[in-house]
Amino acid sequence: MAESEIFDDLNLKVLHALEIDGRVAFSRVAAVLGVSDQTVARRYRRMCAEAGLRVVGVRDTQRLGRDQWMLRLRCAPDGAQDIAAALARRPDTAWVHLTSAGTEVVCMTLPRTPGDYDDLMFGKLLRTRQIVGITAHQFLHRFYGGRTGWIGKHRPLDAGQAAALRPDRPETPRARARITAEDEPLVAALKTDGRATYPELQRATGRPESSVKRRLAALLDSGALYIDTEYDTERFGFATAALLWITVEPGSLDAVGRAMAGHPEVAHASATTGPSNLVASVLTRDTAELYAYLSRTLGPLEGVRHVETAPYLRRFKQLTYPRPLR
Repeated sequence: MAESEIFDDLNLKVLHALEIDGRVAFSRVAAVLGVSDQTVARRYRRMCAEAGLRVVGVRDTQRLGRDQWMLRLRCAPDGAQDIAAALARRPDTAWVHLTSAGTEVVCMTLPRTPGDYDDLMFGKLLRTRQIVGITAHQFLHRFYGGRTGWIGKHRPLDAGQAAALRPDRPETPRARARITAEDEPLVAALKTDGRATYPELQRATGRPESSVKRRLAALLDSGALYIDTEYDTERFGFATAALLWITVEPGSLDAVGRAMAGHPEVAHASATTGPSNLVASVLTRDTAELYAYLSRTLGPLEGVRHVETAPYLRRFKQLTYPRPLR
């Protein structure tokens, strides 16, 4: 495949490297992959330009002890897209999608304080006339997702390459996760660009470069912050995406969630409150592969009683920024 094309093995390997360590030096990636620094940088820039790749700093709401919710908003047909676009512009939302024949908007909340959720739910949504129904699902336990990258499930890098790129960071956080008011400029800069250099972070925060290095290392080590990647999965051959609202017998919930965490189709899976008790985001190459997953992999799991499948019709926002409409 020509280097000018987006979807090839080398691009996937670079993407996998960034999932392992979003701030890894291109020289280190190049050494592991046996290519030049310039090749890695060129592939990175092209994926940014043509596949929407961004490396971003993300607060781990679970580690920080913040409640996280997924909202299902049933909308009037003529209002769903405007509501989704408005939600995508808010700093306290992520993964804003249009599903269910274009009349349902699904979004995840990213509250920094308890007041953020109250402002969204009670200050905005309940007063929006074009919303005809709201279902809120609180996340209880994350089986897969968050800081754990999805493309690595397809193993573009072998185990040795992945180990060589893994950052020297404790498996168990060394300190209590917290983000202080003094950290906010640093977190904001990393939300814009998770690969920002230390001099760039120094300018953004007004703190000495040595202080920035120490504080960033502390935030990452504690788990309060992690570096993630976001990109257009369609440009890497996975054109079909769907949310699954799954009802599982309570005694089987943990076993089903753990099993789904190992499925290569699953990008995210969490136990939730609400009418269903498990939600998952799945990515497949086409609808035939989605059907095969539902009927041959998920359906036979013991304890699964009902699955509602809601394909994404349009994705308005990923982790941190609204997607341009195409």
